[in-house]
Amino acid sequence: MATGVINLADKLARIRDHWKPRVVAEMNDYQFKLVKLEGDFVWHDHKDTDEVFLVLEGELDIELRDGSVHLSAGEMYVVPKGVDHRPHAAAECHVMLIEPRGVVNTGDAGGTMQAENDVWI
Repeated sequence: MATGVINLADKLARIRDHWKPRVVAEMNDYQFKLVKLEGDFVWHDHKDTDEVFLVLEGELDIELRDGSVHLSAGEMYVVPKGVDHRPHAAAECHVMLIEPRGVVNTGDAGGTMQAENDVWI
């Protein structure tokens, strides 16, 4: 577990792959994850928890079944538990995810975009 000051830019510089969240800190049962996103993700939901997307750099669209949310750097959105969503980034963007420990990035959708969980950077 990380202790002390966490430099987000340094951590992001170590991430090479898209759609592979990396844990940088924990608070109680919640993890703070950094991830680089580009292109389309899979439609999925998280039945038991909300999910926070905080855009650090770039722009992110979160498609919902009844519309979409556009986020720019410095903006965040909470996807409520059980809501089907699909993140999309036209160009690479850097995001912090905040969610409980153990949450699988693809929910129950699985597939090739499912990342290994609880990987620290």
